[in-house]
Amino acid sequence: MSETPKLQPPSADTIETLVRIVGDRHAIRDEADMAPYLIEWRDRYHGKAALVLMPGSTDEVAAILRCANEARVGVVPQGGNTGLVGAQIPDESGDQIVVSLQRLSHVRDVDLASNTMTVEAGLPLAVAQDVAERAGRFFPLSLASEGSCQIGGVLATNAGGLAVLAYGNARDLALGLEVVLADGRVWHGLKSLRKDNTGYDLRDLFIGSEGTLGIITAAVLRLFPRPMERVTCMAGLSDLERAPEFFTRVHDSAGPMLTAFEILPRIGIEFALKHGNELREPFPTLHAWYLLFELTSPRVGEEPQRLAEALLQEAIEAGEITNAIVATSLKQAQDLWRLREVMSEAQKPEGGSIKHDISVPVARVPEFISRANQLVELLIPGARPVPFGHLGDGNIHYNVSQPIGMDKDVFLANWETLNAAVHEIVLDLGGSISAEHGIGRMKRDLLPHAKGEVAVELMRRIKTSFDPNGILNPGKLL
Repeated sequence: MSETPKLQPPSADTIETLVRIVGDRHAIRDEADMAPYLIEWRDRYHGKAALVLMPGSTDEVAAILRCANEARVGVVPQGGNTGLVGAQIPDESGDQIVVSLQRLSHVRDVDLASNTMTVEAGLPLAVAQDVAERAGRFFPLSLASEGSCQIGGVLATNAGGLAVLAYGNARDLALGLEVVLADGRVWHGLKSLRKDNTGYDLRDLFIGSEGTLGIITAAVLRLFPRPMERVTCMAGLSDLERAPEFFTRVHDSAGPMLTAFEILPRIGIEFALKHGNELREPFPTLHAWYLLFELTSPRVGEEPQRLAEALLQEAIEAGEITNAIVATSLKQAQDLWRLREVMSEAQKPEGGSIKHDISVPVARVPEFISRANQLVELLIPGARPVPFGHLGDGNIHYNVSQPIGMDKDVFLANWETLNAAVHEIVLDLGGSISAEHGIGRMKRDLLPHAKGEVAVELMRRIKTSFDPNGILNPGKLL
């Protein structure tokens, strides 16, 4: 393979040209004003930039990339800056420019006959959900960061979220894209077709590419019938080994009505109760593990409610779970989901946290957690694993909080060592080192081992073909 192309710091003339494209009001040069764009919320990656640009149209994005490509200047696309692997943060050289898509936030079209909406990349996910709701439809992608993450970012990372079981990842929710290529050309792929069997699927190349092949500026998103009935349930169990069995029972009976199936450990519940606001114990008695799941239906009636109650009763009799709740009000359902939603945030006050976003076959989730917990205790005695996440699709956020009393920096110095060891277990079980967060900077050096030589070579060929000068999000993913 050829060497990585050599990039250049932007000259004064290049900076002035880039500023003229968006206008002075939408170009940030001051170091202090750029700061929010140069650090991610986990505080792990701190970058520098020569400039932050906020284009207001696809044409402006195209002009920026034409200029940057001619000058061989690295460009880092950024959405809501909620990414968890550092893909949206520039490096420490100060030679790259950040292109924030926040001004591209228009809804271009809502087509109820096609059940689609066409939106720009900077539209916040929560706003997209609201647009669908007002149109009498449902956009199912749901993440903890949905108030600030943007459509372009969730597509660039192929985000998953809570409703993957019924609706799929972000890739499954986008029918068409508009993308600006590295040389400034625009691929006009905004089609709302369900069937388009005309060669290579370019859309799927850009989705999940983390801004390394092009900058997504708009997307055609799928809409669905609005759920008219929603039932939220929580179960307690003492033995995680029975959880896949219970999931299979629910999934087989509920089918597409099962939209979410989450697993929460006791320590995570304790963190949430300790650091969350107005949260309560879900059961009078404590359990080692908690399962949170939801059934929905587009029809009004009692079918999900009756089914949930019957499934829980059967599972208790079969010994798969020991206790259960069916939420009887919207407030109770929201309270149960809040325990899940604050789980990541609630780990921050407990000190350093070493993160993993992995997936393994559902049936092997208990084995993974057991093996990983033993490994953590061996490598860092007293460390506190907090494994939680999407049991229904095998995606576990295997986070490890520092031992009580241990220095945070000393603990976090174990990040790479612990990551490597945990990921070896994942690969041994036929899993993935990144289920929904992406590769970014954090896992770039792990990718060749996880994917294999042939896969990485093919990825590099695609990257070189789309971005021969290597200006798009340099140093990320590959």
